[in-house]
Amino acid sequence: MFDVGLGEMAVLVVLALVIFGDKLPQVAGQAGRMLRQFREMANSAKADLQEGLGPEFKDFDINDLNPKTFVRKHLFEDDDGYLTKNGAGLFDDEPSYATTPGELDGEKPPFDNEAT
Repeated sequence: MFDVGLGEMAVLVVLALVIFGDKLPQVAGQAGRMLRQFREMANSAKADLQEGLGPEFKDFDINDLNPKTFVRKHLFEDDDGYLTKNGAGLFDDEPSYATTPGELDGEKPPFDNEAT
């Protein structure tokens, strides 16, 4: 998520020491408590939302609202939950775009010069 290298991290540590000085342990403790409170608030809000939706949404997952997850779930998943395309699994070794057995063997489909 954050792309911070070793040199950049050292600069941030030196900058924190200059700005906060001997109060750095207190500031770090306050930051830790604040992050813990935010996490507890988020978990509480999530639990309240799931409780308020009722029993028909007992298997509802907040992560399903992420656009990537939503699209993947509703467009690419089969009823069994396995990603498929044209009846073959997307992660199979054989191509999923082949429509005839001859195409899997490397044969080219027939081509008609007069049709084009």
